[in-house]
Order: sequence, then structure tokens, then C-alpha cells
Amino acid sequence: MNDEISVLAKTKQQKRKKLLIEGAIIIGFSLLFALLMPLILPVFRLKLLGRFLALAIAALGIDLIWGYTGLLSLGHGIFFALGGYALAMYIKLQLPAGEIPEFFTLYGVNDLPGLWKPFYSFPFTVFAVIIIPGIVAGLLGYLVFRNRIKGVYFSIITQASLIVFFNFFNGQQQLINGTNGLNIESDKIFGAVVGSPAVQLAFYEITILFLIATYLLCRWLTSGRFGNLLIAIRDDEVRLRFSGYNPTWFKVLVFSISGALAGIAGALYTVQTGIITPNFMDVAFSIEMVIWVAVGGRGTLIGAIIGTLLVRLGRTLLSEQFPEVWLFFQGALFLIVVTVLPDGIVGWVRTIAWDKIRALFGFPKVVATYPSLEENPEVELEREEFEQKTMKD
Repeated sequence: MNDEISVLAKTKQQKRKKLLIEGAIIIGFSLLFALLMPLILPVFRLKLLGRFLALAIAALGIDLIWGYTGLLSLGHGIFFALGGYALAMYIKLQLPAGEIPEFFTLYGVNDLPGLWKPFYSFPFTVFAVIIIPGIVAGLLGYLVFRNRIKGVYFSIITQASLIVFFNFFNGQQQLINGTNGLNIESDKIFGAVVGSPAVQLAFYEITILFLIATYLLCRWLTSGRFGNLLIAIRDDEVRLRFSGYNPTWFKVLVFSISGALAGIAGALYTVQTGIITPNFMDVAFSIEMVIWVAVGGRGTLIGAIIGTLLVRLGRTLLSEQFPEVWLFFQGALFLIVVTVLPDGIVGWVRTIAWDKIRALFGFPKVVATYPSLEENPEVELEREEFEQKTMKD
């Protein structure tokens, strides 16, 4: 009994220590991005960083559905664009009473369409940014998962859905300005011009807060029993079904959460770029989201953030220096990751680089077990009890 108590206390102590270290790292990087970056970066570069951080929120959603659940979605551009359009519609309606957005007059529309009217309300807009992408993802997921469709077929269906949405939004000139999209840079939000430095700085800081909240949410979802179920779905769904679980609703739920996160990312990205168009539903953009997670390391969460920042930063720098061939660099990067670093940057650091660093200081190589069985005090206690029982028999 005393051994069990001591083991539980040791386990709690280890978990508490890890949480404190992780919390300190989060606080440190948050202060770095929130306080230091606005002081050292010019306005243009700071706006770019804000966009990258917004995209990292979508990458966390991709990591949740792909890295932990094993479902490769190639259609997250749908949810990203839905969130962007929802916030853009609210901003476009910040006009004097009786006026409607200017682009409607180009198509002979004199009365505001009914679809737009709820977006006069800011609370409804916030609800729409989060819930509408989540509902669309949930409905799509339910139709797919109830028929036990997975693997490459799931990826094909999400990509086909993306193409359907892309063509639909492109053809809605009289409703959402079609291929031209909604330009909000010169419009106002809360009485200030969206493109002004003050508003952009405010949304940069808001993006950091949302990124932290998103990371903590994903960390919480993947840490407990729910996270173990997601990993079980990824590794052996058939065995999970034989254990008495129905994976369908778990997959629907996590896909809905992932879609909602993409919607939040789309809204924050839109307000920092000043425009939202159907091009965000382009196939290439959804595939690029997957590349961010693959480069950083899927199933790591922090890898999704690192991968997004590195790939987007590299894309920006290379496109400025080599505008005609930078896409070849991006393709080469992805090939290197797939062939040389299949676990991404974070996976490589954890498995190879960390062992080399430990070896330099004379520490033994860590035994690779799943999930860290050699370091789990509870497993060690069970092993000792089993050995004692075996000796008695």
C-alpha cells in the first residue's frame, strides 16, 4: 500500500515538473512574441509574423486530426475560408444606416441579401467564425465516418469537397463578390480602419492569445483518456472497436474541433491581410497546411507551430530573393522531410539529436518505448508485483 502511494506521488511529481517546464516555455515565447517582436520588427514584418501565427492555429487543428487521429484532411481550406468570410462580412457592414457594401451595386443588387443581415451583430459573427466551420466539418465527417471511410479515401473526399466549395464561392458574384472576394483593408472595425497600424498591432496580440489558447486546448485533448483514444484510432481502429468503443463519434468530434480552429485562423488571417477570396479554398493551400505539420513533426503540437513559422518564413524570404524559382525550394524541402526526416524537425530532435547531445555529456541512451514504459513508476510497480507473484508460485 505504501509502495502504491509513493509511486502515485512520484508520478504526480513528474507530471507537475513537466507541466511547470512547459508552462515556463510557453510564457517565455509568449513574452518574446508579444512584447519584444513589436519593438524590433518593422510594421510590414510584424504583420507577416501575425499572419504566420494565425496560420499556426490552423496547423494545430491539422495536427490534431492527422498527427493524433491519423486522418489526413486535404480540405481544411473550406473551414479556413468560412471563418474569414464570416468576419469580413461583419466588417463590410460597418456602414452608415441604409447603406450596403459598394460591390453590390456593380451587380445591380440594391437590397442587402438576407444571408448578410445576421452579420450586423458582432456576437453572431464570433459565433459564426467558430461554429459554422465546426458544423460543416462535423456534417462532412459524419457522412464519411459513419460509412467507415478512412485512409486515402477520406483524403480524396475532403479534397473533392474543397473543389466543390471553391467553385461555388467563385460563382457567387452577387452574394460575396465571387472571385474578387471581400476587401476590408480600408473598412472600419470598432471605429478604426482595419489596415491602420494600431488595429493591426491589436490583432497581432489577439492572435498570440488565440494561439496559446489553441495550444493549451489541443494539449488538454491529447493528454488524457481522450488523447489515448485518438492515438488508438490512428494506430489500430479495429482493435479499438473490439474493445467496445465506437470511433465514429470521436472522429466526428475531433474533426469538428479541427474545423473550428481553422475557422478562427481564417478570421484572424483575413483581418491581417485585408482580404478574403475563394483562393483560400485552392487545393494547393490545403496541401500546404499539411506540409507545415509534416515539416515540424506530426503528433507533437509544437511541431505544427514550428513547421508553420519556418515554412512560411522560408517561403517569404525565398520569394523575395528568388521570385521565379522559390516553389522549387519549397518542393525540395518537403521531399527532404519525407525522405530524410519522416518524423519532422521535432521528431528528429527527440529521437536522434537528443541522444547525441546526451552522449556528449556521458549520459546513457534513452530506451525507446511506447508510451515511455521504462520511465513510468506505475508500470515499474506492476512489474515488481508480477515478479514477486511469479516467485511465490
